[in-house]
Amino acid sequence: MAYDEKLASFRQARLNPFDRGEEEDETEDGNIPPRLVGWSITEELESLDMFSVELYTEAKSELYCSEARTHGSDRTMDLGLAEDHFSRPVGSLAACDVEQLEQAIEECKQLILELPEHSERQKDTVVKLIHLRLKLQELKEPEEEEPNLRVLLEHRFSKEKSKSVKQTCDKCSAIIWGLIQTWYTCTGCYYRCHSKCMNLINKPCVRSKVSHQSEYQLNICPEIGLDRQDYRCAECRTPVSLRGVPSEARQCDYTGQYYCSTCHWNDTAIVPARVIHNWEFEPRKVCRSSMRYLALMMSRPVLRLKEINPLLFNFVEELVEIRKLRQDVLLMKPYFITCKEAMEARLLLQLHERQHFVENDDMYSLQDLIEVASGRLSCSLTEIHTTFAKHIKLDCERCQAKGFVCELCKEGDILYPFDSHTSVCHDCSAVFHRDCYYDNSTTCPRCARMSERKQDDPPDVKDVFT
Repeated sequence: MAYDEKLASFRQARLNPFDRGEEEDETEDGNIPPRLVGWSITEELESLDMFSVELYTEAKSELYCSEARTHGSDRTMDLGLAEDHFSRPVGSLAACDVEQLEQAIEECKQLILELPEHSERQKDTVVKLIHLRLKLQELKEPEEEEPNLRVLLEHRFSKEKSKSVKQTCDKCSAIIWGLIQTWYTCTGCYYRCHSKCMNLINKPCVRSKVSHQSEYQLNICPEIGLDRQDYRCAECRTPVSLRGVPSEARQCDYTGQYYCSTCHWNDTAIVPARVIHNWEFEPRKVCRSSMRYLALMMSRPVLRLKEINPLLFNFVEELVEIRKLRQDVLLMKPYFITCKEAMEARLLLQLHERQHFVENDDMYSLQDLIEVASGRLSCSLTEIHTTFAKHIKLDCERCQAKGFVCELCKEGDILYPFDSHTSVCHDCSAVFHRDCYYDNSTTCPRCARMSERKQDDPPDVKDVFT
């Protein structure tokens, strides 16, 4: 029986309440309209929302895993492709709609199995199945007003309003279709999940760990073995094995532990231990929780290199340059906090993204080390250093007046502690020419005067009675 004859016999035998008429899919002479001739499944899917592609794949896999495979010849067109299952008939009930849609979906599945594989008619029916399933989901899960903010396990979940951005649920690993699903994002660690997955979350917010324990694992991939983990995921305790049965064991290069495919998505990140010990910046595979932790810790200055690996300065010349620039910034800081013009110009705010640079010279963040290796930090810090020095030595008369004259040779220009050819006394902060300071065998003249002054001053009353 030809396709058109089967379609006509089906519509005479059954009445679909969602049908708006046969004129949409057939012309007056009974032929298939041009829009179905040479039609491409890709063109139709492009006209759907982004989630249609995923539902298409899911529908196909569900169909070919089904046990029901009947081959009735008279039911080849159990559903016409012109029915509009999105417009409900006047006076119909929701319960009736659900039953009819479920029946239509089952018939559509059977129809796809009976049609020739990869044929245009089968592709048409698959697209229709997608529409039916979307409509059924809308009826079964009516939209309810969800709270905008929810707190759970120190997560602060905020309801997202984006409908077009494609995201993945961190709990069930399924796609989040914002057009028909409600989803939340933690404002602290950016954990994303469906609204229906909220009550299943058992992972606390990573930001709380960052707040309570701001330190890195500094051993390179400290593996303990699957036997020590009882052959279970280190996070959710799901059984895992290296053979992939029942779930694949994936190692996190940061913690050294093994995780299941739900907790480890093969994300990559730069591992701090490899940077500090090997000066290696190649991203390694880490679990989801480690990836979030490393992202939140990226800009935190918690690495004291001279204690962890002091030899690194002998092999990385860029680190030596950065350390000298940071030391100069600390020497310039007293000029700025006592200068009215510098305070009004907010010169120190040029380092607001690296506040630790104006507090010490030995603490580094992972982001600092990454930019040291790329050369960006050296360029930006050199530019800021030049701006600071220009203000002190050229632009501001008050800062110029705070310069020093070398008391050892009493010659040369005005000296500043951040000049490259000077040395600073550690006790009194006096500035000398470097050659003069190291060639002089006597003590610092300023320290000697201060010592003599203390001896000449009368003793304090408290010292007399002690």
